Amino acid sequence: MVEVATRRVHFGGCTTNPTEPWMKQIARNLTDCEDDFLNGKCFLIMDRDTKFTDRFFEILKCQGVEAVKLPPRSPNLNPHIERFIRSIKDESLSRLILFGENMLSNAVRQFLTHYHTERNHQSIDNKIIQPGDEVGWHKRDVQSRERLRGMLRYYYREAA
Repeated sequence: MVEVATRRVHFGGCTTNPTEPWMKQIARNLTDCEDDFLNGKCFLIMDRDTKFTDRFFEILKCQGVEAVKLPPRSPNLNPHIERFIRSIKDESLSRLILFGENMLSNAVRQFLTHYHTERNHQSIDNKIIQPGDEVGWHKRDVQSRERLRGMLRYYYREAA
């Protein structure tokens, strides 16, 4: 899920077979007070996938979130998530050989950490979503941080 205003992405989880109980748990997680992803939000724009069951929508509605279904075959109406999917595929997933859900989950989490804390975003004036303390330093030596065995790199100057 993508928060459009900030471009913050939330990874609900992955499974090869999303059953109704699994999707109900995802809905509970999204509306959980600790997670805070859908708290204060009014709408969740989603496609027409059959994994989104009536019970999933009921859980969202009880928390005051209206699920808005997009018309069939209209990816251009949700461009932010489409762009994120393209980014994660091009920058990491298409370069990996994954053996199971755990490896996929780990790769997605590593990419999300990079996406939120190390990657500039053109759509928000080339800013980092959650910049660290090292952002903005100019007089220190350049350091490099790697994720996914060097596939994702972030160059920064050490904070004082």
